[in-house]
Amino acid sequence: MNKDTIQGDWEQLKGKAKQKWGKLTDNDITLLKGKRDEFLGKIQTAYGKDRDEAEKELKEFEANCGCSSSGSSNKAA
Repeated sequence: MNKDTIQGDWEQLKGKAKQKWGKLTDNDITLLKGKRDEFLGKIQTAYGKDRDEAEKELKEFEANCGCSSSGSSNKAA
């Protein structure tokens, strides 16, 4: 996979995340690239969800966006 493909995939993921979590800022969405736990916290704060609810929602997003290799809380989406 070349750099352009990786960048294109990231831009597509950001767009999908913005659609799902419209209350989050671009900076919040950028956390999704490498700091999944922090991104999870942003979802919790912005939407008043507990950790389990936010984790479930994020895992569903990862599974359905076509951009995740797993749903592990230590991996970026």
